[in-house]
Amino acid sequence: MNDRPISCTLSAFLHFISLRALLCILAIFFTFQSSLYAQSINLTEKIDDTLPSDLNFWSDIPDRELAEQIVRRMTDQELLAQILMFGWAGTEPSALLNQWVTRRGLGSVKVFGWNTDNIHLVAKSVSTLQREAASGRFKIPLFVATDQEGGWIRHVKGTTSETPGNMAIGASGLPLDAYYSGYYINKEIRALGINLNFAPVVDLYTNLNSSVIGPRSFGSEPESASVLAMAFSRGCEAAGVIPTAKHFPGHGDTSLDSHGKLPSIDIDFETWEQRELVPFKHLIDSKVPAIMSGHLAYPQIDKSGAPASLSKYFLTDILRQRLGFEGLIITDDMMMNGATQFAGSLTKAFTMAIEAGNDIIISSSTAGLNDSLWTKNLELMQSDESFNERVKDAARRVIIAKLSYFKGDNAAPLYPDESKIDEHIPDKDGQKFFLEQACRSITLYKNEGTVPLKLKSSEKVLIVAPYVSLYKQGRKRYPKAATYYISSELKSDSSNYNEWNAPNIVNVASAYDTIIFCVYDRHSASILQRLKGLGKKVVVLSIMSPVPVLERFDWVNSILCGYSYSDYTFNALFAALNGEINPKGLVPLSTNP
Repeated sequence: MNDRPISCTLSAFLHFISLRALLCILAIFFTFQSSLYAQSINLTEKIDDTLPSDLNFWSDIPDRELAEQIVRRMTDQELLAQILMFGWAGTEPSALLNQWVTRRGLGSVKVFGWNTDNIHLVAKSVSTLQREAASGRFKIPLFVATDQEGGWIRHVKGTTSETPGNMAIGASGLPLDAYYSGYYINKEIRALGINLNFAPVVDLYTNLNSSVIGPRSFGSEPESASVLAMAFSRGCEAAGVIPTAKHFPGHGDTSLDSHGKLPSIDIDFETWEQRELVPFKHLIDSKVPAIMSGHLAYPQIDKSGAPASLSKYFLTDILRQRLGFEGLIITDDMMMNGATQFAGSLTKAFTMAIEAGNDIIISSSTAGLNDSLWTKNLELMQSDESFNERVKDAARRVIIAKLSYFKGDNAAPLYPDESKIDEHIPDKDGQKFFLEQACRSITLYKNEGTVPLKLKSSEKVLIVAPYVSLYKQGRKRYPKAATYYISSELKSDSSNYNEWNAPNIVNVASAYDTIIFCVYDRHSASILQRLKGLGKKVVVLSIMSPVPVLERFDWVNSILCGYSYSDYTFNALFAALNGEINPKGLVPLSTNP
């Protein structure tokens, strides 16, 4: 920012557009748009002997006909491999993953956060894997996926943009913020050859104790979340990456994380239909190309207690038949306990996921070539005709989606140019946008005369936070401020609690006139509570979920809410505190804390 006041340039009139009216306009528009990726697949053609015996993915044949002919010529092994997606543990794909691509014809791979500090190596890995896929019998490219939601969840790291995130978009309420967030986030990963993004998160923030969704959500109001999710998806597509709405049927009304155990959301069908389902329904109407099924039980709706990812009722009866969704259904990671605990084994979970109606089954690790999840499901294909047809249906849908995407005019490069990556990442226009977006998101939740904060010459200021980059932004405005570090990993029941001197905060703060305190979770809020009664001027900078500061801090002077730990958010928070911008964001939660 070069010490200049920040200018937030988006036209103010957009604040007055009715989200509900805009939703109607978008729904009408999207009704007349044909999906780039999802098409009807009710084909019954037999192998056409007049077509070349060596036809492949790139043959000049209409997409649906070509997909049908490829499926009918595939072996059971090729069909099953086409609907699997594996990740890898190291910085480069393992020899085992390469064998899955070259020997089995694996359909998709996923880039996880542990692969991505060196984005040049990511691009190299993508190129290598795509060249191996191109050497296969049908030359079918890989879907290369990741989770680049923005904000908190950013699996591709390195120099990619660390953005304000979905809740910041919800705080501004502007569809253009959602659209350009989707555009710039995905423009960066597109340069690496990543073509499928597991975003946007459309889960509503309905449970304020949520530890897994929180600021990943656009907010708690279904209609506004729908508009923002649709805009984000369109930005994603404009950048040349396939978006995925997640986590169906809705992960927001639970405090549990399905990585550890199966969350159970005990609401009835009517409540779900009027709340969690709303964003998914609007995205389906707008032809979103993919939806991720979540490891979430809704026992009042599916009385079997099965997670939705393994539930034929949720995925086939509701999502396919009742809602008419034609795109790809993709599981969340099957290595998560929420899926395997219910099924009893990973192999059974894979079987149930396929039978339920998923088209792509994800494992964060690469299975062994002869693991039972492969051998048992292959045996089932050969002994159970209905299961075989279900795998064919999934493979056909995946191939149609790939044909529509890769033969389109805006696909991510199969072989990204490593020499030009630094020209695209971070995106220069995106950097300017994300700062402006962060400014529009800042919420002045409470103010008792300390915003803007103008100091007397003798006034002593202390900044308490776990982020060096936050100190940097603070000292731009308040050069003489002292700092006090608290660890973002610190918990009151951990062995290092005393090591980080959290109990000494009262003694330290007593020597200062004004305390600027960063709250990032419930534990940091408990440390802040120690300052009550000191008689000091206290300004709270809330990042991530605002819930911890909405509950019990009527005694502090001011509360400013940002919604991420990005530098853009830190810059915008201090710009608001210093009077450089007028914070106009609103906390996007309708539920009373």
